[in-house]
Amino acid sequence: MAEAERIIGTPDSAGAEEPAASDATPAGGTAAPEDGSAAPERPTGRRRILALFVVAVLAYLLDLGSKMLVVAELEGREPIRVIGDWLRFDAIRNPGAAFGMGEAFTIIFTCIAVAVIVVIIRLARKLYSLPWAIALGLLLGGALGNLTDRIFRSPGVFEGAVVDFIAPAHFAVFNLADSAIVCGGILIVILSFRGLDPDGTVHKD
Repeated sequence: MAEAERIIGTPDSAGAEEPAASDATPAGGTAAPEDGSAAPERPTGRRRILALFVVAVLAYLLDLGSKMLVVAELEGREPIRVIGDWLRFDAIRNPGAAFGMGEAFTIIFTCIAVAVIVVIIRLARKLYSLPWAIALGLLLGGALGNLTDRIFRSPGVFEGAVVDFIAPAHFAVFNLADSAIVCGGILIVILSFRGLDPDGTVHKD
């Protein structure tokens, strides 16, 4: 876990050196401008935690609700054509990872999902960037959505098959949890290329 936090690059105030009295700034704040005007405040911890978990809960509930509807109304029936042959809704149980990959490693993917959730929750207390909070919220909600299937669906605990139903032409079948994870990952890549760190600072290479 500590290695994952180090790679993402979030600051850890516990190990930071105490600044000299003349250069000290308020914790979590910024130095006051020389013209005496009020210094801009960083987002409070409560707000960024709230943003992360609101996004995660929304992504999780949308995924859970869609899967419940698919199982009740579509499983065992003919696929529904949404856009001709280009997009269908077709209920499929997937024991593998996202997009049907790695069907022989269900337990391993379950452990990975649990690890991702734990890392994101630990990193939440160090986030001061709203875009990063949204990105990690999408990852957290998606991971929780598929993990729920792994735990509660057949054939057994931690071996359950994930419900997939979005079936584009010439592509793997997936679900809303997979979509949230992919969108969160893409947003993280964009933020990294733009130099925005999870603590809200911007770096230039």
